[in-house]
Amino acid sequence: MPVYNKLVRDKIPAIIESAGKGYRTKQLDEVEYIKELKIKLTEEIAEYQEATTDGQAIEELADVLEIMHSLAKVHGANFEEVEAIRQKKAEKQGGFQDKIFLIDVDDE
Repeated sequence: MPVYNKLVRDKIPAIIESAGKGYRTKQLDEVEYIKELKIKLTEEIAEYQEATTDGQAIEELADVLEIMHSLAKVHGANFEEVEAIRQKKAEKQGGFQDKIFLIDVDDE
């Protein structure tokens, strides 16, 4: 029997059940939930970094985005608020579209 011990999407238990398999789950408290979301975010970012095709990369970015939606909610915001902050920062500091790599700054 495989042991996973990880946060899974909400419909995974039903998918497992529809395959005729048994499973065990538990409901996380808020502290455990945030901890597991952070672990899942790290996992999904690693999977994105390992992607070898554009399709795989987009699939992993979608998973990262789903986790970001959940993290925004647990921190008392919705994704629209996160997006508004992103836009404000982009207006003030720019984005990353110009591919600028800062080497150093002369402090003299």
